[in-house]
Amino acid sequence: QVQLVESGGGLVQAGGSLRLSCAASGSVSDFADMDWYRQAPGKQRELVAAITYGGTKYADSVKGRFTISRDSLKKTVYLQMNSLKPEDTAVYYCNYKTPFYNTWGRGTQVTVSS
Repeated sequence: QVQLVESGGGLVQAGGSLRLSCAASGSVSDFADMDWYRQAPGKQRELVAAITYGGTKYADSVKGRFTISRDSLKKTVYLQMNSLKPEDTAVYYCNYKTPFYNTWGRGTQVTVSS
């Protein structure tokens, strides 16, 4: 099994930056997909950024502002968020996925004030 713990959320003014971390423990595979999702109140959970063995991808709404990265030795995935906007306000979740296993962290709140 794999456990995920997110951290780094908080309150920030529009235009500011935050860096989220997702620390994985347990039977972590370097070949797993590790993604960041977010869910705003009253909205569906949406994919924000993903990092796989083959590369990265981003939602159109965050391209050029967010960067996902991975430290395999630390078993941690990061989401650097710059030029934050009020519409980025949401609970951000980390997801770990292989063809045979899928698990989520408990989330970290990001609030961007205007």
